[in-house]
Parts: sequence; structure tokens; C-alpha cells
Amino acid sequence: MTVAGPAPTARLESLLGTTISAVTDLGRSHAWTLLRVRTADGRDLFVKAAIGHHDSDGVLDAEAAGLRWLGRATPDGLVPAVSAADSGLLVLPWLTETAPTAAAAERFGRELAALHTTSPEYFGAGWPGWIATVPQDNRIETGAWGDWYARRRLAPLLPIAAPRLGPGGVRTVERVLAEIDRLAGPAEPPSHIHGDLWSGNVLWTECGARLIDPAAHGGHRETDLAMLALFGAPHLDRILAAYREVAPPAAGWQERVPLHQLYPLLVHVVLYGGSYVGRTVAAAAAALGE
Repeated sequence: MTVAGPAPTARLESLLGTTISAVTDLGRSHAWTLLRVRTADGRDLFVKAAIGHHDSDGVLDAEAAGLRWLGRATPDGLVPAVSAADSGLLVLPWLTETAPTAAAAERFGRELAALHTTSPEYFGAGWPGWIATVPQDNRIETGAWGDWYARRRLAPLLPIAAPRLGPGGVRTVERVLAEIDRLAGPAEPPSHIHGDLWSGNVLWTECGARLIDPAAHGGHRETDLAMLALFGAPHLDRILAAYREVAPPAAGWQERVPLHQLYPLLVHVVLYGGSYVGRTVAAAAAALGE
């Protein structure tokens, strides 16, 4: 369907330096309108526009910053370049999806490993963070990842999730916080990570996998690997095998998957509750080795 009224056409034309010849409304996601745009100079673009055209919380600003930050760390095209961005607007190249293949999965594994081998030398990021519509504490720190993860990721969400988790669930997560030094694994330098790398944020194209919708920051590379497994990624075994060829994770990384999944599961408890409560408590118990 081609639309004219709801689209921020004038702002897009100013940002892109060309006229808009067609706009297709793709529907809504959370607080954003999604559009496919064709420009007079022949470009096909994806536009994410805050409803009301004003992103008061800066969610799209954070998404644009994260894409640019990740893109500077990996020159291979794994992260699409931001075509334009403004308050309440994010414009990316239009990516035509294809079916994921085993070969594409292996290439993705190698490219993700290469991204993770680059380090920002800190945990956090230089902009206010978000994961979906949940604020994320991105204050930059150095030191041990486990301590940072406990204080900047798990602890801020626990009071919000507590009414749904119940006293027993809260106590289990609190034990993870108390024992984080034992659970966190060997020390590693911070990596450039996507931060919300579930399978829906990996688009498969003819040119390979492309990463979208990041909650990017300096973090632990095992977080991205655990996120790929959380809801299942196509050819995950091929992705991980190729990844290990380039940058093998530290011994015991499989046992730490529940620890890294605990944060996104807490996010889902905050947003949705329901079945995620049981999964979150189970992940906390598994992280503790129970």
C-alpha cells in the first residue's frame, strides 16, 4: 500500500537530499511506524519513524549510534550503514531477505567472531542505552565483566521484575548477583557486541547476514552467542562451529549460557511476564549450577 499523509516525507527528503517517489506502510512495531521508501534517485530504504515523529526517549538515536559504532568495528558489511538519522527517524538500506543457508551461517559465524575480537576497552557505551523499550544502563566502566553485568544489567531490572518473579524467584536471582564472581568465567577484554542478538535481529540476504536493532555496547562476547541460542537461530551449529574456528570461547562457555540469557529473560519478564517468569527463574538456577 502506498501512502502519503502519515509518512514524514518532507523530513526524509531534507535528510536524504532527494525527493521521495513512493512510500509503503509496513505497519507498526511498539512505538514506531515502519516504512519502505523509494527515492527519486533510485534507492530503496527502510524507515523507522517514531509515532508522532518525535522520539522523546532517544530510542532511535541509540539504535543509530549502536549501528554506527558496530559498523566502525567491522568493515565487512555485517552491520548495515545508517543512511540517515534524525530525532525520531532512522533510515537504513532496504534489505531483501533470503532463506538462510549453511554456507551463509558459517560466514556469519566467522564475521561475528571477527567483530568480537575488536575491543572498545570498556564496558558500556557512550550513549543512553535501550533494549527494546527498556532503558539500559550504559555508563562506561572498566574492570571485571561479572561485577559490571550484575550492577548495570541484572540489578536494575530485578526490582521491576520482582512482583512477577515472586519471592522465591527474586531470591534465586539475588544469589546469582551475590555469586557473580564465581559464575562469570575467565576474564576477557570487552568486545563490541550487538547486545540483543536473537534470531529476529539477524536478517539473511544474498550478501550474507546483516545485524539490525542492536542494543550495542562493550560487553562479553558470550552474551551474543547466548542470545543466538535463546530463541533458536537457523543453522546455529554451523554458526558456532565457524565462530570457534576464528575465536574459540573460553572453556566452560556452554555452562555460562544461562547466565548470559538471564538479562534478556528479565527484560521479557518486565515487558511480558507470563511464561518468561519460569524460564527466568530456571536460567538463574542453571547459572548457579542447580
